[in-house]
Amino acid sequence: MIDNETEKQLHERSSRGESLTSTEQAQLAAWYAAQDLTEADLLHPLVIEVDLPLLQRQVDVASTQLMAITERIQQVAAENNALRQEITRLQQQLASQKQPA
Repeated sequence: MIDNETEKQLHERSSRGESLTSTEQAQLAAWYAAQDLTEADLLHPLVIEVDLPLLQRQVDVASTQLMAITERIQQVAAENNALRQEITRLQQQLASQKQPA
């Protein structure tokens, strides 16, 4: 493994706001570029090709399914409300039948 102690010290000095000579600045810039390349090489296997049209179709299908499910939930809620009203009406009817005349 390469010892980057000089570059690390330049980085520390630069990040603390100390002035660097033009040679030191160039050396630091080259080290940053090398670090970026190393990082890119490490991350490259993690990059996945994305099929945007396929993803858009999948989102469209999921959206359509969600709308259908939402509509069904609203229908069931309306049916439940109607049943509650019918139960209340029947309970009231039963209660009035039980009252002595």
